[in-house]
Amino acid sequence: MSGPQIHPTAIVDPKAAIGNGTIVGPYCIVGPGVIVGPDCWLQHHVTLSGPMTAGSRNKFYAYCSIGQQTQDLKYQGEPTYLEIGDDNTFREFVTVNRSTTSEGKTRIGNGGNFLAYSHVGHDCSVGDAVVFSNNGTLAGHVLVGDHAVMGGLTAVHQFCRLGRFAITGGCSKIVQDVPPFMIADGNPAKVRGVNVVGLERNGFSGDAIKAIKEAFRLVYRSKYNTRQAVDAIQQELPATPEITQIVEFIQTSERGIIR
Repeated sequence: MSGPQIHPTAIVDPKAAIGNGTIVGPYCIVGPGVIVGPDCWLQHHVTLSGPMTAGSRNKFYAYCSIGQQTQDLKYQGEPTYLEIGDDNTFREFVTVNRSTTSEGKTRIGNGGNFLAYSHVGHDCSVGDAVVFSNNGTLAGHVLVGDHAVMGGLTAVHQFCRLGRFAITGGCSKIVQDVPPFMIADGNPAKVRGVNVVGLERNGFSGDAIKAIKEAFRLVYRSKYNTRQAVDAIQQELPATPEITQIVEFIQTSERGIIR
């Protein structure tokens, strides 16, 4: 296995660790406390700031800035952390911030596609196989489930959650939680329907999608309030993994769900 390839114009701190097969292109800056796994690619003018770790086969395009300190004004200057998994793509001018305190950590999973100018704020936790369209932005402490998709120019308020396989429309303003499998759109956003296309593409059965649609009807198209809708879901629908996930998501919501 070949060692890293570092362009002569790149600046790599001696306290950084670069994995075998990783390419560090022209004018990149890799700071102390940065650990980059094998077979990654830094195009050019990429900045990585630590403490942070990135796994294998991540791609960092021009001018993205990953691991800079939190923008939270409560930051006291101590070392804080960012953890990135494998097989992610960070396109041009993407920014990802470390946590605000040493007890926290910003986390990004595996296989995410973060398009140009998207932003992940401090202490966020982002799952696997997500897509952030251009200018999709997260404030601090946002949780994003696996396979979620953010439309372009979507802005998510701090402490909100986007559920698994949720999707937001372009220019959406998200100020409460988006339940799993749902489509949210608007300013402020409302839940408009079920992400049927995304579910079908990912192999969900017809029966599973039918049950999710029925849960959507009970929450969003009935006269029930949220608590009554959850009770109706539990009484009327089978406890499939998808229905259980919807119920648990709603029951654990701190900011409330988008209606």
